[in-house]
Amino acid sequence: MGQAVLKMCVCVCPMPLSSRSNTSPCHTVTPVKPLLLLQARDGMFSSVKAFEGQHYSSLKKRCLQRGMLFEDPCFPAIDESLFYHGNRIGRVHWKRPQELCDDPHLFVDGISAHDLHQGQLGNCWFVAACSSLASRESLWQKVIPDWKEQEWDPEKPETYAGIFHFRFWRFGEWVDVVIDDRLPTVDNQLVYCHSNDSNEFWSALVEKAYAKVYGCYEALDGGNTADALVDFTGGVSEPVDLVEGQFAQDEVARNQLFERVLKVHNRDGLISCSIRATTVEDMEARLDCGLVKGHAYAVTDVRKARLGHGLLAFFKSEKLNMIRMRNPWGEKEWSGPWSDSSEEWNKVSKSEREKLGVTVEDDGEFWMNFDDFCQYFTDLVLCRLINTSYLSIHKTWEEEVMRGSWVKRDDALRNRAGGCINHKVTFLQNPQYVFDVKKVEDEVLICLQQKERCGRNKEGKGENLAIGFDIHRVELNRKYRMHSTQNKVGGSIYINSRCVFLRKELKEGRYIIIPTTFDPGQQGEFLLRVFTDVPSDCKELTLDEPPQTCWTGMCGYPQVVTQVHVLGAEGLQGPDSNGALNPYVVITCEGEKVRSPVHKDTRCPDFDVKGLFYRKKPKDGIHIEVSEFNVIVDSFLGQMTLTSDPSGRQEHHTVHLRDRGSRQGNDLPGTLTVRLITCNELTSI
Repeated sequence: MGQAVLKMCVCVCPMPLSSRSNTSPCHTVTPVKPLLLLQARDGMFSSVKAFEGQHYSSLKKRCLQRGMLFEDPCFPAIDESLFYHGNRIGRVHWKRPQELCDDPHLFVDGISAHDLHQGQLGNCWFVAACSSLASRESLWQKVIPDWKEQEWDPEKPETYAGIFHFRFWRFGEWVDVVIDDRLPTVDNQLVYCHSNDSNEFWSALVEKAYAKVYGCYEALDGGNTADALVDFTGGVSEPVDLVEGQFAQDEVARNQLFERVLKVHNRDGLISCSIRATTVEDMEARLDCGLVKGHAYAVTDVRKARLGHGLLAFFKSEKLNMIRMRNPWGEKEWSGPWSDSSEEWNKVSKSEREKLGVTVEDDGEFWMNFDDFCQYFTDLVLCRLINTSYLSIHKTWEEEVMRGSWVKRDDALRNRAGGCINHKVTFLQNPQYVFDVKKVEDEVLICLQQKERCGRNKEGKGENLAIGFDIHRVELNRKYRMHSTQNKVGGSIYINSRCVFLRKELKEGRYIIIPTTFDPGQQGEFLLRVFTDVPSDCKELTLDEPPQTCWTGMCGYPQVVTQVHVLGAEGLQGPDSNGALNPYVVITCEGEKVRSPVHKDTRCPDFDVKGLFYRKKPKDGIHIEVSEFNVIVDSFLGQMTLTSDPSGRQEHHTVHLRDRGSRQGNDLPGTLTVRLITCNELTSI
């Protein structure tokens, strides 16, 4: 079985609603050890750490000095490195590549998706990810570093030490994993992942290094392709539910999705897909069309194929959206339209077929029309490579990375394991992260990843927690933790996968992300990654209220907290009574100001802007002023001054704007609607 089962939980619903096949159980992860070296990434330098404290160069040097082949004490050639439930395949012999063939190599005629065959392990999810990886030279060279130096050199056999190393991105950092080259065999054949060429070993060695990270080979039996894609790239995986999105029925949405898939592919992202299995009996069941349920496929190409022949095809604008996949088994292909030998290929020219690399072989790789793809497949994973280099011609993202943890404590103000929003009393006790959207509107990518639950091989795989997050729009000057829920503008699903992801368009303003477990009291570590177009200044809110300082006795300490919510204005009028306005509002309280974004071309702006003020002088008024933005000098449109005390917890005011200076008592055109909330308890809002 290649795909494990995930439970999806929905807030405001007491129990899991459904399960998915494209899933990820938790696996054993050995803690990462000291710094190994520096590696260039997107023009910047990021550290690579030695897994288990094993440094490849020093270990290889020692072996060469002693004239011996490396034997890995951290992942020995014994059954415990293969299984945690006991041996189920018979007597296994660990052999080095030279014992299996005369001329071993990492690569034979380069690297290709066709180099991978799954073997006797239900890790199609991992093999599918490797197939995608093999198509991206810049990516596999990160996973297989110094590959030329690691390659067997028949002219210099004395440089061979039986040691290899590979790199994976694990919980926010690249780790360098050292292995020996002893591989499990039965009857002189590799048991697990292997290549078409009997003397090519890169896939078997990468699989061994990955199994070492997870604790044993059997820990790879059932998992999530999205996790492996992230481990190979450090990218961000976006799951797409093709059924829920109704892409098979909605042509416009389907074409938009294809453009997204094409963009990810063209920018060197990795992609996989699967057909959801709803029962155990469905797992790896073959459909009449040749596709397999509960099975991970690698997407190896995405193209717009030109229809027609000769000059007609060149001048004809008709193109077909096509997607190519590979079955990790290396066989069992799609048998419908545009399959290897179908007559549809007569609609395109020979040169176009050659460009697409169409072959009539049962090699597990096949093309589909994207319409048919959306009809049959249920789940798609897009692993974006997030570009943070300012030198790139492609979109550059600003990345913020936060490490945090859910920690259970008895004190409500110190508890950080409050569960999802179903648990209203404890929800806001979770960690909170504030960030700003500084453009009028910005596409924001948010990824929450939990640290995998560590366990011993004999215990099998650990269980991931069901995790997710909510996003609330808050006051523009919010500096301290939120104590009452505000305007929820988005959120992820809750599911027991390693990562949850959300892509969301957000308006200019300040927001708080609340990462949580589904149930309260559950503990664990997490990594929060936020990507925006311009810097978001993301940081954790750790204080509940303004701190007491050495100046408190002299300067005083806030007595009340007031939230000012300017909802909107009606009937504004500027110097040019016939023209449209570009109004904004400024809230001032005890010297602190909050200014809203400018609203263009309106006399009735929906400001929906909040400010939060910790007030030492509760009797002083709160001043609100409306102005029009102009290139040279802004125009005054009106003002008001309000008071608020704790006796009126939610005061709702619609007030006429007033003039200023000596004419302060005069009304001006327009009204402003404001809601005030004031509390004595500083941790109430």
